[in-house]
Amino acid sequence: MSEHQVDGLPSGAPQISYAQVKATPESFKGQPVTFGGKVLKARRLKEGTRIEILQLPLTPSLQPTMDLSRSEGRFVALQKDFLDPATIPPGTFLTVTGEMAGTIVLPLDETEYTYPLIQIGNLRVWAENDEDPPRIHRPIGPSPYWGPYWSPYWSPWPYFW
Repeated sequence: MSEHQVDGLPSGAPQISYAQVKATPESFKGQPVTFGGKVLKARRLKEGTRIEILQLPLTPSLQPTMDLSRSEGRFVALQKDFLDPATIPPGTFLTVTGEMAGTIVLPLDETEYTYPLIQIGNLRVWAENDEDPPRIHRPIGPSPYWGPYWSPYWSPWPYFW
């Protein structure tokens, strides 16, 4: 049986939850994980690009939920190959699959925060409307092209946005 994937991200494998990793990150070192969230900041360093992410639960299609109140914390994802931080600006929603690499302690406001650290294997960037059905946008009301013949610019039905 082949493993089901969404844009290179495994979706049928048993998942290690963020709560499990946050509680005992060292016990999952070297294991594959898939987390999602919202980019808080990305920074290019000598060892790669470090992305700080607000964790968010994933939908069945592995897209992070947009409800920030459901976050259980933060994590850091590290991309060893070059990744321009401008391609993942703050506010970007993404899903990361990779290997747990322990933790990293970084300043957070006036405290220190211990972030679970993931070495990125796959990274999927989501647009906010990726799961929305496509919409057809048409002007409201009748078209100026009235007439007894069909026109691609006119319809007797009202238009909706």
